[in-house]
Amino acid sequence: MIIVMKSGAPEAEVDRLTEELNQTWGLTPEKIVGRYKVVIGLVGDTADLDPLQLQEMSSWIEQVLRVEQPFKRASREFRHGEASDVIVNTPNGPVHFGENHPLVVIAGPCSVENEEMIVETARRVKAAGAKFLRGGAYKPRTSPYSFQGHGESALELLAAAREETGLGIITELMDTADLEVLGEVADIIQVGARNMQNFALLKKVGAQDKPVFLKRGMSSTIEEWLMAAEYIMAAGNPNVILCERGIRTYDRQYCRNTLDLSVIPVLRSLTHLPIAIDPSHGTGWAEYVPAMAKAAIAAGTDSLMIEVHPNPQKALSDGPQSLTPDRFDRLMEELAVIGKAVNRWPQPEAVLA
Repeated sequence: MIIVMKSGAPEAEVDRLTEELNQTWGLTPEKIVGRYKVVIGLVGDTADLDPLQLQEMSSWIEQVLRVEQPFKRASREFRHGEASDVIVNTPNGPVHFGENHPLVVIAGPCSVENEEMIVETARRVKAAGAKFLRGGAYKPRTSPYSFQGHGESALELLAAAREETGLGIITELMDTADLEVLGEVADIIQVGARNMQNFALLKKVGAQDKPVFLKRGMSSTIEEWLMAAEYIMAAGNPNVILCERGIRTYDRQYCRNTLDLSVIPVLRSLTHLPIAIDPSHGTGWAEYVPAMAKAAIAAGTDSLMIEVHPNPQKALSDGPQSLTPDRFDRLMEELAVIGKAVNRWPQPEAVLA
């Protein structure tokens, strides 16, 4: 249930209502400040509450509405139709994820292999226009005999790449025991597809304040995905970015997964959270990544995650779906054409004389 305040409602009145709803009604109010109005989200047992009774609490209340979706905090209704703005502070300054902001590109290798490789890749993707470096320190692999990542030592290499380039860092968390050490390096914590319904992990990342990049499970419905986001938000962290990375369908002969671009308009109608697309995992083949990346921008994505490796043929993981730095450079030029056409391409940074 949400309470929509009238435009210009005094802050003191909003605070009074918030306190009364908590103390008298036993609810957990969450104040959401939008561009034009303030909305108070009510979390708790609201099934028997009469909206008209709540309406009478203040002349500054415009309307009281029920949130019909099972994912309450993630629902677009919860913010009265307004989109979230997830702000990530990086060494190069704050970066905004959301439908009212320019596209954010995340790029880098599947796994961190050595310092020279990760630092050089960071330099190249930054020069092409990426804002974040992706790189796995801990890798979930289907086979127990496949490369699992270098762990904590890889985090140190990611930190070195950030020091060198100023890029934000996004890397995957697999075990709650690694949250503290990973959080010291990561600007965004990724929850991978295989852990989308690891509810203990979701609660832990929800209890800390770093933004969370939540990938869709390979066989998950949209509602299951949004309910996973709800776990994170219910634990106290509102900064969730949803990432579509392809789902498993009956045809795996030609693509690793089926990239579901229809989720972009569907999610836009259901949730206020930012949307990202991973065309690398979504297709599994580097030759298909550019077409899907361009289609994702045209469809309205807020972010792209693209795998880039200096020598894909020798990559320790996911080489076939990784672009070379040169191909990534050309792709960014191609993406700019579509991004500018839909008014989502970032403006070039001013060069100081």
